Order: sequence, then structure tokens, then C-alpha cells
Amino acid sequence: MTVPLDRHYSVELQVSAERVSQVRRIVAAHLRHWSLDLHVRPVCRALDELLTNVHRHVGGGNTCVLELRWTGRHVTVSVADNSARMPRLLPVGGGLSRVMALSDSWGTCRTTDGKVVWFTRYAEAPQLAGLLPHAPLPGVRTARRTPLAALV
Repeated sequence: MTVPLDRHYSVELQVSAERVSQVRRIVAAHLRHWSLDLHVRPVCRALDELLTNVHRHVGGGNTCVLELRWTGRHVTVSVADNSARMPRLLPVGGGLSRVMALSDSWGTCRTTDGKVVWFTRYAEAPQLAGLLPHAPLPGVRTARRTPLAALV
């Protein structure tokens, strides 16, 4: 399956509680536009965790960069911030434990400016069936078709 190159969204933002919900709605709209409706809830829940972690541990005054990309097989979400403090996987509850549960893979990476936290989900677009012919209405006669073999 070939996916057009416009299956990418990136935004730089200052994280706040209001901004997290706004970005979640924008990401959900992109996923729906790409026919990935089944992935809206898990992707947005995992994204909430990443953005909330930036707000909680890096601070609301700092900026981060969110990237959403769909290759036709995988959705990747990454959040880059300017803090060198690497996240830790806690044994209980939310945070990266939730991201791990909602994704197929995830990870962190140091950058020259801070770090990136990312996750992926396997996400192929559903195969759209062609339109099915309408069944004739009761009592309505349809023209008989001659088999192709009889015409030859």
C-alpha cells in the first residue's frame, strides 16, 4: 500500500492542560481523516501521557514538538522536549506503563537539545469495499441478461 507523503503532522507547543486536550482533538481528526478511526482512542490516550509528562516533569513554560506520522503500516507519535532528564518506567499505573500497554513499541532517545519519547502502533488502513449492487425491490422486474458465452 502506498501512502501519500502528506500523512504527517508536526506542531511546536507549550504544554498546558488546555493545550493537551486541543492537541488530542487535532490528532484524532488526522487519524480519522486517514481512515484510522479504530486507533483514535489508544493513540490519543498514549499521547495524553506523553504530553502530561512534559507538563509535569519539564514544566509548562517549555516548548515541545509533537510529530504524528503514518507510513501506511504504522502510526508513530513522538514528543521532543528540551529537558535532559530521561523518563523512567514506573511499575504501576499510568505514565510510560500506559504508553507501553497502548502501543506496539515505544522508546526514548537523547538528543542534542534534550530528548524524544515515541511510540508506534501497527495501523493499516481498512480495505474499503466497493459499492454493492442494490437488490431489486419486491415486485419490480429486472431485465434478463444474456450470458456472455451465448453471445460468442
